[in-house]
Amino acid sequence: MNPRAPSDNQVAALVHDAAAAPSMHNAQPWRFRYLRHTRTLELHADLKRTMPHADPDTRHLHLGCGAALFNLRVAAVHEGWYPHTVLLPDLSDGSHLASVRLAGDADDEPGLGALYPAIHQRHSSRHPFEEREIPAAVREALAAAAYAEGATLAFPASWHLGEVLELVQEAEDRNRTDAGSDQDLARWTVNDAVSAVDATEGIPYYAYGPRKRGGRAPMRDFTGTRQVAGRDAADFEQTPQLALVCTVHDRPEDWLRAGQAMQRVLLLATLHGLSSSFATQPLEWTDLRWPLRDPSTGAGHTQIVLRLGYGPKGPGTPRRPVSQVLDIEP
Repeated sequence: MNPRAPSDNQVAALVHDAAAAPSMHNAQPWRFRYLRHTRTLELHADLKRTMPHADPDTRHLHLGCGAALFNLRVAAVHEGWYPHTVLLPDLSDGSHLASVRLAGDADDEPGLGALYPAIHQRHSSRHPFEEREIPAAVREALAAAAYAEGATLAFPASWHLGEVLELVQEAEDRNRTDAGSDQDLARWTVNDAVSAVDATEGIPYYAYGPRKRGGRAPMRDFTGTRQVAGRDAADFEQTPQLALVCTVHDRPEDWLRAGQAMQRVLLLATLHGLSSSFATQPLEWTDLRWPLRDPSTGAGHTQIVLRLGYGPKGPGTPRRPVSQVLDIEP
């Protein structure tokens, strides 16, 4: 329990934890504002960090901000505050995505504090995973984590898995020859060691992972039309284990809930010793997104495709300094 108002340093620490969240191409499309008089942290979309081609409706921006919001909730509980959270509190301001008031009792958010160690352990891994099946009990726990945030987690298998993999490959093939996709990659990738030293955003070359020589894992080639010297090739898993985060509706509020569900799943997966990455390619093409849905229900909207498994942990990617994403007001 922490009945006192946080200091500015404590607020900065909370935002540091929130900003460890994943976002499309590591664009980090968020800003925070702390209002001392109400002990409230506001989460705002940084619309200068949108991707005109890959994310024209800002779905992925909302997913990333939802993941940052979940990290903030976990960090608040870890420090003893109850994060009273309201989504889209000001409908006249589309960039104001959520408000989190730091109340005094963290007991109302069971299970969140235990996820805290995974916030800075979780990194996307674009390396081959083992051909080792995730136990049913772990899958059930991950599905329960998504459900707790208002989403579902489906593990496609058999023909559905094959169809999802085909859709990812179709999207990847389109992206290779699409000028807009290439422009997004050029903006948010760092292909050389000199530039990576000072980078505070985007995907640096050392996080690309090896080129796929074989296997069926749905890997994005972040080099686009460019070359990276010395990059190795590797065989990936033949039977990748994918998970679909889905929601009943498809509104900004649902995207935020899906982002929180995604992050809850990823943090719990990390604590279970799993590595993870994303396969967002088919979600960037309107005609490829709908066929991703779970055929057992025939309904719902797929918001993100996760690749889970046992394999090397990915490297950390750069983050903007807290001073660039946090404003503190009286």
